[in-house]
Amino acid sequence: MSADDVREEILAKVRSAIGRERGRPAPEPPEPLLEVPEMLLQQRVEQFSAALEKLSGKAHVAETAEAARALVEELISQRSAIASNSPLLREYGIASLPGVFTGYTDAAELKEACASADVGITGADYALADTGSLVTLSAPGEARIISLLPPVHVALVPRDRLLTGLDELFTVLPDPAEQTSSMVIITGPSRTADIEQILVKGVHGPRMLHAILV
Repeated sequence: MSADDVREEILAKVRSAIGRERGRPAPEPPEPLLEVPEMLLQQRVEQFSAALEKLSGKAHVAETAEAARALVEELISQRSAIASNSPLLREYGIASLPGVFTGYTDAAELKEACASADVGITGADYALADTGSLVTLSAPGEARIISLLPPVHVALVPRDRLLTGLDELFTVLPDPAEQTSSMVIITGPSRTADIEQILVKGVHGPRMLHAILV
């Protein structure tokens, strides 16, 4: 039996199982069923904080941009830090903190700076309360390497961007590809247990994540 015959036999079994004849077009997919629970902002904050801390991350709440700036300064604690070119970080005054380097446009220089930095600081477009996740959309001002290479990642997100979960995200952003080339969902610090089921942090990304809701 040739490879084409084997392929056709497999496809015939699939068609038979789903009740479709050869050459018949697939039916239109059903509308997505999205359910967005009603949840007060304070409940979202509490759920997000609890979910992230279960993953060994740390959630913070800053009532003002000034408080967020002071908190980032405390988290850096005289360590070297690199910040993305996000307008959000400029608005909060993060880019002008002592010891924070930013404004990189050359990829090679940015990579070298990230490799030697202790802390990477970025914005986040959304946060998901139910899983403690951050959502980042690829953009010229948000280089993903800043959230991946330094051992500590500090991310700032406005509290009005704190959603209940994925269902609400896809009601707000039904077709991410229209807005960005890449949407990344970050759920806690990097971790893996591939080798002998031993949990190791920081293998594929930062070993510590701080999320600041402003």
